[in-house]
Order: sequence, then structure tokens, then C-alpha cells
Amino acid sequence: MQRAYHTKLKLNNKQKTLMATHAGYSRWVWNWALAMWNEAYKQGLKPSTNKLKKFYTNHVKPQYPWQSTLSSRVYQFAFMHLGEAFSRFFQGIAKHPKFKKKGRNDSFTLDNCGQVMRFSGRRLKLPFIGWVFTYEPLPEIQTKRVTISRVADSWYLSVAYEFEPEQTVKSRVYLGVDVGVKALATCSDGTVFANPAAHKKAQKNLARLQRELSRKQKGSNNRNKAKLKLAKAYQRVTNIRKDGIHKLTSWLCKNHAVIGLEDLNVSGMLKNHKLAGAIADSALYEIRRQV
Repeated sequence: MQRAYHTKLKLNNKQKTLMATHAGYSRWVWNWALAMWNEAYKQGLKPSTNKLKKFYTNHVKPQYPWQSTLSSRVYQFAFMHLGEAFSRFFQGIAKHPKFKKKGRNDSFTLDNCGQVMRFSGRRLKLPFIGWVFTYEPLPEIQTKRVTISRVADSWYLSVAYEFEPEQTVKSRVYLGVDVGVKALATCSDGTVFANPAAHKKAQKNLARLQRELSRKQKGSNNRNKAKLKLAKAYQRVTNIRKDGIHKLTSWLCKNHAVIGLEDLNVSGMLKNHKLAGAIADSALYEIRRQV
């Protein structure tokens, strides 16, 4: 069974710059490959990421010496991710891949050339990057790839690894759960989980930060600082929401053998403009997905 682990990295300025450079490398390759794919498709050709990667490696990459100073695994994973994105698009489960913009969902993926990487504790060695620290100790992890991503001004490590789940003693056989907006979850045994309503409580602060951002001159350092403050505020809202949902779903799964959840049409409910904000703030579908 696989488990995903996501933790914040403790980096110095030099390491942050190195992370940002690799994320920019991944974004540059993605945008180049997507542009070439779109152009080939317009000309009636049948593009593929393997053909594009071969052409890029032999003819494009040598023109940019700075790319040789970075991990070559980054651009290979960029092609792989683009291929997966188009695969989901052709299957009808995702939209057409879009060009990436600097500062939005910056990330890149690394591996150890097929070799297993072993992590534990607060100190780990990443391929090409070197030794980095984490704010919390990692469990014993063995994996073949890691993804580094940026949220606001912080960098995070994401990894999936195999583990043997421990059988827990269930205190109840069956539990029915009614999810909603006022109370995040009301259980059939009377247990109620309050809705943190993170976005609703932060609306005034978010509105103030958005006004401050709108008044800053575009391209100025002050605008960049204001944009970072706003991103941190939104990230805090996201973290509060995730924390509430994870506590709920962990309690449900650890203590109950069978869980009954009502089948809500969340996408349809979001069309109600009076309730859309509260429903989105509750993240009702995420509860069902995690369970």
C-alpha cells in the first residue's frame, strides 16, 4: 500500500535559489514542449513526448549551456508529466494542458537515476541538491522519486512510499455521516465536527491584503512583497481547512469498519451563488475522497 508524505523543507538562501532555478528549468521545458506539440498538431502531425524529448536533447538543449549546470532528470520528468497531462486530456478526465507561469505552482521532480532513496529523521540528501533539513522528522521512507514544490515563499517535499498498514481495533462497526456547511460533519452517534470556516473568518484580512496589492505599482518590489503576504494568507486558510478535514477523516477511518456518507452533487450545489462560497470553504468532496 502506498502513502503520500508532504513536509516543509528548512532551506538557506542558496538552497532556495537552487530550488527556484530547477523549478524554472522544469517550467521552461514544459512550455517549450507544449508549444511544439501545439504547433505540430496544427500542421496535421501526431506529436509525442518521446519524439519531442529526443529532438530537445539533441538539438535544443546544447544551445543553452545554463541547463547543463542543473539536474538532467528535471527536464526528463517535465516531458513525462506533459505526456501524462495529454493522456488525461485524451481520456476526457482533464482539460487541455496549459502553459505555466512563473510563481504559480512552481515545482520539479527528481530521482536517483532509478536507485532507491532512503530518508529518515530531519536530515536528508536529495540528488544533485545535496543535504537539506526538514522541520519535522520523517519516518523510514524508501522511494525512487521526489517532488519539490513552492507555496508562497516556502518549499515542500512530496514523496510516495510503500508501507504495511497496521490493523486497528474498530470501536464501532458502522457509522453514518452527514456532511454540511454549518457543521462539517454530524455523525449518527451524535458526534459533531465543527466547520472551521477558514475562508469566511479570513475574508476581512484577505480583502485588506488584496486592496494593498492593487495599490502597488506593477513590477515594483513593494508589489512583490504585497503579493507574498497575500499568498501566505491564502496558504494559512488552506492549511486550516486541510487540518480540519484530515482530523475528521482520520477519526472516521481509525475507529469505524463501515462508514456511510451521503452522496452529494457538489458541482451542482456550487451553482447556487448563495451557498457556493460556504460549500467551497467546507471542501465537502475532499472529505469523501479521503475516506
